[in-house]
Amino acid sequence: MSGMRQATARPRDDGAAAGLRRRVVPAVAAVLTVVAGLSVRSVLTGDVTKYAGDALYALLIFWLVLVVAPRTRGWVAAVVACGVSVTVELFQLTGIPAELGAHSTLARLVLGTTFNAPDLPWYAVGAAAGWAVHRLVARRGTAGR
Repeated sequence: MSGMRQATARPRDDGAAAGLRRRVVPAVAAVLTVVAGLSVRSVLTGDVTKYAGDALYALLIFWLVLVVAPRTRGWVAAVVACGVSVTVELFQLTGIPAELGAHSTLARLVLGTTFNAPDLPWYAVGAAAGWAVHRLVARRGTAGR
């Protein structure tokens, strides 16, 4: 056996563990985003609260996209988050979310009730913030390799 090298056991990063890690970080970020949204509503008032809530809504969607599809590029998740947020806001023009919200707190929280055009740019702010944080975390993760 002098010519054969003995294999050393190295920890192997299997796909399932890597996939779980790719989902855990955005899942934790999503929970923290919800906590931030509830905190903002309990501490602040007025327009600051409303528009922070809009940005946090889009940020939450950003993180949820990455939980569901962890290999999604950050900029794609940001576009999806902004697009979903804007679509929900435009859906409010139909009156359906207001009707659903009258009967369900969950529907009111998820769909809102009243269209407000100034909300639209804040969705872009939230999605861009998600992309920026995601990019920063990704860079820090590869810097140590």
